Parts: sequence; structure tokens; C-alpha cells
Amino acid sequence: MDNTATNIAESLLEIKAVRLQPDQPFTWASGWQSPVYCDNRVTLSYPAIRSLIRDALAEAVRTHFPQANGVAGVATAGIPQGALVADALDLPFIYIRSKAKGHGLTNQIEGHLDPLRSYVVLEDLVSTGGSSIKAVDALRAAGGKVAGVLSVFTYGFPHATQAFDDSGTAHRALLDLETLLGKAVENSYISPQEMEIIGRWRRDPANWSAEIKEG
Repeated sequence: MDNTATNIAESLLEIKAVRLQPDQPFTWASGWQSPVYCDNRVTLSYPAIRSLIRDALAEAVRTHFPQANGVAGVATAGIPQGALVADALDLPFIYIRSKAKGHGLTNQIEGHLDPLRSYVVLEDLVSTGGSSIKAVDALRAAGGKVAGVLSVFTYGFPHATQAFDDSGTAHRALLDLETLLGKAVENSYISPQEMEIIGRWRRDPANWSAEIKEG
């Protein structure tokens, strides 16, 4: 098991950034419901963990996206992570809104977009991959080049993998759900009953969501 992923998983559990609500599941922007939620925003309040993630993301850019010479954060949660990584790598930074602003300059991409640069797109987490692909499409439509997408966490659903493949976009993540749950079980953060619920959800999240709505 990757030491970086393990350390990040332990850190998320330590600060209770992972939340479990089997009886009151979380609703994602995609409409799917989930009994587990990974809130990476909490890490920003803990300097040591924030630095751990920043350094790991910077190293992942160097390793997996060496061609990247710009960083683009996905609003809103990808903005702080992206800015931290851009600063660590001494690279230009922009961020991408979910849609064009309704006033002022009506920008969807904020900052100076250089069409000669190749941007690595920073996300806090990937679930269905929808928001990431939307950001990638917006960046390309504005004349930007995309080196790939890098996230702190991924749920690892085949649906997201297929979405990235269809868009011709590489995706890497520091931590996946399997590693996170492994540490959660090891640390008794998750009960056997909760793990059973999460297991059923992982096998078919879309239909699990439908069952919850019907219930």
C-alpha cells in the first residue's frame, strides 16, 4: 500500500473529515446518494495535514504530469488546493467556475489563461467525474490545453473512469475509497454494520440511490 495514500487516509480519519450517515445519506450534485462523504475542505484548517496534501499533490504533478506548466483549480473546493500546489511548483494559477459569472466580466475562467501552457486541473474529490469533465471542457473551449486531472480523493467508480476515457483526459488521485475504508476498518472508525451498508452502495451506487429514494 502506498505510504502517501495511507498517511492521508489516517489524517482524514483523525480530523473526522470522513462522515458516515447510512440513515440520512448525502446527496451529490449528480443526484446520487451516498452513506459516506469525504470532506477534504476540513484539511485546510490543519496546517500539517494541509502541507502533507499539498506536497503530495505537487509530487504527483511532477511524476504523472511533467508536461504541465500551469495549474487550474475547479471551483470551489479545488481552488485552495490548486493555489497551494501552484505556489509550491512556482506555476501560474487559474480557476474554473461551474458556469460563467452572471455579472461583471461574466468569466467562467478566472485569471490569465495562456493558450501556450498545459494545465493540470486540480479537484478535491472525484465521484462521477461530471464536474471534472465539465471543467476540462470549459478550459479546452477557452483555448487552453489540459495535461490531466489530479484529485486528492476518488471514489473509484467505473462510471468516472469511463467519463475520463471518453473525454481523452488522464486522471490520477492521491487516495481512493478502498484504501480509506481499509484504514477506517483497521482503526475501528467504521462498524461491521456500516461497512456492510457501504459495501452494498459501492457495488451499485446508482440503484442504491434509487432504493433510498423509493424507501
